Parts: sequence; C-alpha cells; structure tokens
Amino acid sequence: MELSLTHNPARGVTQPYSAPQSGHPAIPSEGRYWEGRVYEEVSTGNWSRTDVHNRIDLQGWLPYLQQLPRDPYVDSRWKRMSWFYLNQAGEPVVVPDCPMAQAGAFNDADTMADKVRHYAPLEEAFIQRTDVSGFIKGWAGLWDIQPGEPILMQINGVRGNALTDPLQGQGIHKDGSQFLSVLVINRENVSGGTSLLSLDKQGEQAIISADLAPGEILHIRDDQIYHSVSGVKPLDASQPFERFIIIINCRFNDQFQNRILREYIPGAVLNEC
Repeated sequence: MELSLTHNPARGVTQPYSAPQSGHPAIPSEGRYWEGRVYEEVSTGNWSRTDVHNRIDLQGWLPYLQQLPRDPYVDSRWKRMSWFYLNQAGEPVVVPDCPMAQAGAFNDADTMADKVRHYAPLEEAFIQRTDVSGFIKGWAGLWDIQPGEPILMQINGVRGNALTDPLQGQGIHKDGSQFLSVLVINRENVSGGTSLLSLDKQGEQAIISADLAPGEILHIRDDQIYHSVSGVKPLDASQPFERFIIIINCRFNDQFQNRILREYIPGAVLNEC
C-alpha cells in the first residue's frame, strides 16, 4: 500500500446554511469536473443538485446492478461497496476487504448501528471503467480530498412489488462524514423515493424535497445537513420497481468508523479529533 503515515486534524465547516448569493463571482468551469456553480453552491450553501450525464455513460453502469448481491444485514436491499484512496498521482486505488461501520449516533437502524459490516466489493470491471475512475477523481476534487484519505463508494438500492423503506429505519440522518454525495443510477416504475435535505433531524427546516432522476446527484456537507429519502412502491402495481443509487463519502466524523479504518488501513489520512 502506498499510504504515508499522516495525521489529518478535523476540518469542519461551521457556517449555517444560506442560499447561494446571486452576486457572488462564479468559479470558472474550465478544466473542472463539475460546472462552476456546483463549487460555488457547496461552498456558500453546503449542498448542490446537478447531473453527470455529460461525464459518465449511465447506460454502461446499469448492467452492474444486475450483479448486486443482497445486503447481508438488510434482506430487502442489494448492495456492494469498496474503499478507495487517491495515490500521490491523484489516481484512485482500491482497498480490498475493508468493512464499513457506523456508530449508533449516526445510524438509528438496529440492523446496522454499531456493527462492523462486510459487503461484497464493487466489481473489478466496474472499478476499471474510465468514467468510474473519472467520477471518483472529480468527486474528490470537488471537496479537496487529499491523497491517502479513505473514500467509501457504495452501490445500493431496493427492488420489489410492495412499499419499501430504502433507508431501512435510518430516517432523517447524517452518515458520519464531512462530505457526501448521492447519485441516482436508475428509477424504474417508482412512486416515492423523494430525497429530502434538512437543517434538522425532525425535517422541519427542509431545504429541498425532490424526486431525483437517473443521472442527478446531490452533493452534501454531511456534517452540516441531514438527509433522507421517502418510501418506495410501484407506480404500476402489476410490475416490480427498482431504485438504485451511488453513495460516496469521505472525511469521517464517526470515530467508530475511523477506528476500523485505522485497523484495516494503518497509513490512512483520517479526520481524527
């Protein structure tokens, strides 16, 4: 492994949410993965909604959904995940066999909280795609992720014929990181699945409530903003539904997760208080 032993102090963002100011100078888009307004919005407002149709071959990603195994902790969900870090050349390097972990402070679901969870890794053919590595690098660039910082990338989702909670009891929550993005990959025969961003865990200070289309992505400062998604059921009850997403996040505030990362990636650059 190419990591150097480095300590990374917490670099939290403490400003409250405020709508992006229209008179603020735009950040140039030239040479950047995202359009300029996205960098501006996450900087001034802590979140942004955009799409990646011009950056990834979304249709090329869909076949990998058919290979997803069931989540071993939540029977009604399908999931794969892998950890990455950027090497000194800025290229993503996969970390094999590293689990994820969320403390109960960040996950209200009994099936997942305070557990070290092992999942099947993202498929090698998927990881090797140039648009996948480009997406990881572009995402890391948005948040100024440094070499050696662990990045978690998941594909997960639900399918079926009856009302299903995609969050499996998590409700309105934070993931225990500083930076988080949710990309919808597909949404077939779906009623519901409405994404919510809120300033509070009760959802009373809602920022946005929207049904994201395939290819749309929400970027969130996870330590500042809560998120959730509503239940999913078939639009046409005679046919099954599917809704699958990519979740990618980094710089963890959850010290339970950081302890596991330190165990499995001794040289990782962690957000340790």
